[in-house]
Amino acid sequence: MAGQSPISPVATRERLIFPLDVPTHEEALELVDELGPAVIFHKVGLQLFLAGDHTRLVDELLSRDKKVFIDLKLFDIPATVGKAVAQVAKLGAHFITVHGNDGMLRAAVAHKGPKLQVLAVTALTSLDRGDLDDLGFDCDVEELVLSRARRALEIGCDGVVSSGLEVKRIKEETGDKILVVTPGIRPVQNDDDQKRVVTPTQAIQDGSDYLVVGRPIREARDPRAAAEAVQQEIAEALA
Repeated sequence: MAGQSPISPVATRERLIFPLDVPTHEEALELVDELGPAVIFHKVGLQLFLAGDHTRLVDELLSRDKKVFIDLKLFDIPATVGKAVAQVAKLGAHFITVHGNDGMLRAAVAHKGPKLQVLAVTALTSLDRGDLDDLGFDCDVEELVLSRARRALEIGCDGVVSSGLEVKRIKEETGDKILVVTPGIRPVQNDDDQKRVVTPTQAIQDGSDYLVVGRPIREARDPRAAAEAVQQEIAEALA
């Protein structure tokens, strides 16, 4: 861990990641065009990835000068995870998530190629203490996240996906040598299924490198204006 270099600086306007959580490619591309220059980085999850020709979708996003985050939370035997990561790397994507153990993470890192970055999922932001009890995790949420972040760094992952509540300690314990992508970002109080949430300002000030903001933008009366408002908040927090 001590021998790894600090992460490279992240361009301010690339820090906002918008999830294309819609059922069809057509709807996704309409959203991309509606948001325009307000969003550079887009996330493609399971719903959209399984909607059809994902290769064409990624090509369409890249042709619009967008960065692509493939969020599949891969979990399978290491050999299968490695081969899946190699396929994602061929698409030209920038991020891929892996939700598995050390062996799966090592396989992903070994097959990611020069451009694709591997993100280890720590604990989903929709989980709380009761959910971890149901899953059989006999530990505090924060300790689970920190343990997985330390192991991800040692294995050679480029980053982790973590709630904003744990970002500060992750950065302190890893010496800012690993990217932190933070979902569950909510500019205002919310009543949805995300349980461990923070505001854009808090996440950035605590050290988050990328913020995933979906519903507050997608459900806004003017999505592009909402995205620009988040961009402004990010820029102010960095300043």
